[in-house]
Amino acid sequence: MDFRIGQGYDVHALAEGLPMVLGGVRIPSREGFVAHSDGDVAIHALCDALLGALALGDIGHLFPDTDDRWKGVDSTELLAAVLALPEFSGWSVVNADITIALQAPKLAPHIAAMRARLAEVMGISPDRVSVKATTTEHLGFVGRREGCEVWAIVLIARK
Repeated sequence: MDFRIGQGYDVHALAEGLPMVLGGVRIPSREGFVAHSDGDVAIHALCDALLGALALGDIGHLFPDTDDRWKGVDSTELLAAVLALPEFSGWSVVNADITIALQAPKLAPHIAAMRARLAEVMGISPDRVSVKATTTEHLGFVGRREGCEVWAIVLIARK
C-alpha cells in the first residue's frame, strides 16, 4: 500500500463577541476567533495536514482571505472541498490526530462532538479521529488568552 503523512499547524487570535467554532462544533464562549472564514483553527490545521500529505501547499493558496467567496464560510465546507480535489481521488483518510492549545474555555465536554463532526465530513468513523485539548499553563499568547494554536497530523492511504 501507498501511505502519506501530512502535518498542519494554524493559529488564530481571540476577540470578544465573535463565535468560537472548533472541529465543526460551536463552543459556548465570550470570545471567538478573528478570521476571514468562521475561524475554525482546528479544521484549518487539518486541511493543511491533508494538503501536505499530497504536497499540495496550504489552504491559504486554495481559499485566500482576499477572496470574498470565503468570507464567513463554514470551515467544514473547506475541509470537504479539500477532500474533493482531483488529487485526492484514489486516496482515503486512515486517521487524523489533532491537538488544540487553548487556555479557556474547557474543551473536554465538546471533544466527542468534534470527533463525530470531523469524521462525518471526512467519511470515516470517529474512532479514526483523535482530538486532544491542552492549555499552556498560562504561558505565552495562548496562556494570556490572546489566541489558539492547533497541530494536526493525518495518514492517508491509496485505495
